[in-house]
Amino acid sequence: MLKNVLATAMIATGLLGLAACDVKKTQEGNVTLPKYDVEKKASGDVTLPKYDVTTPDVQVGSKEATVTVPKVETEKRTIEVPTVGVKTAKEKEQEQAQKQMGSSGTTK
Repeated sequence: MLKNVLATAMIATGLLGLAACDVKKTQEGNVTLPKYDVEKKASGDVTLPKYDVTTPDVQVGSKEATVTVPKVETEKRTIEVPTVGVKTAKEKEQEQAQKQMGSSGTTK
């Protein structure tokens, strides 16, 4: 159960991290492709091989069976689980702006 909780926490952290990104375009891109002058020398011919394939027959079903299973009792325990704090790019910009305003503000 602990492994499931940790795996879920890690997946949630990854998804939250991706969703919290703020992307800004800072420069225009440009692509120039080279120009080629190609001359045909001969005609081509492609013949693909043919295959006869016989697939196996598969039957899927179910049947009842009697098995011995262990009896499990559960208990509640307090354990330490990971926590994650995420600041989005917008939150970071606001925090930096507030710090700059505080440092360049009036002195008392």
